[in-house]
Amino acid sequence: MHRSTSDSTSGNAEGASKLFLALQPDADTRLALAQTAAAAGMAPERGFRRVNPRRYHATLHFLGSHPAPPLGLVAGAERVAASLPGGAFDWTLDRLRSFDGRQPPRVLCGRVLPEALRRLWRQWHDRLLQEVPGLRLERRFVPHVTLAYGGAMLPEVAVAPLRWPVRELALLESRTGERDYRQLASWPLRQD
Repeated sequence: MHRSTSDSTSGNAEGASKLFLALQPDADTRLALAQTAAAAGMAPERGFRRVNPRRYHATLHFLGSHPAPPLGLVAGAERVAASLPGGAFDWTLDRLRSFDGRQPPRVLCGRVLPEALRRLWRQWHDRLLQEVPGLRLERRFVPHVTLAYGGAMLPEVAVAPLRWPVRELALLESRTGERDYRQLASWPLRQD
């Protein structure tokens, strides 16, 4: 496990701290995601606000908003990580679509959900609920990477397949007013 050097227990004068477990792409995958966004015409002059490639991720579980990261939640995530066998896998992203919203997110997802990703989500879901009393988690899982916001709603369309070698899971913090996420911990997904 890797822990951030930032003080994850300090208060947040800027506002809420949102915590989530996420898959983070490597540098090559980030570049390919940015190229997909550009090729799909997601440009500011067309009404889009593109996501900075440093912020690309796929949320596994949203863990709530807090004034500061609760130690019990962070410790619970560490216990879950130590107890699960999570293995590395490849995920093919080949569909572009929108989600509902005032500025509809334009997202990249896969036609096929890898069984390893479904299993990782389910294992973390079940174990987090056991380890962290009072935690509320989503019951459905729609894995995706948000590339931009805005523009008109888009029906699902096929795009050139992008292969993402998923090798790590991270506990991330998003603070109001800050551009980058803080990585509180990360865990490698073992290659079989």
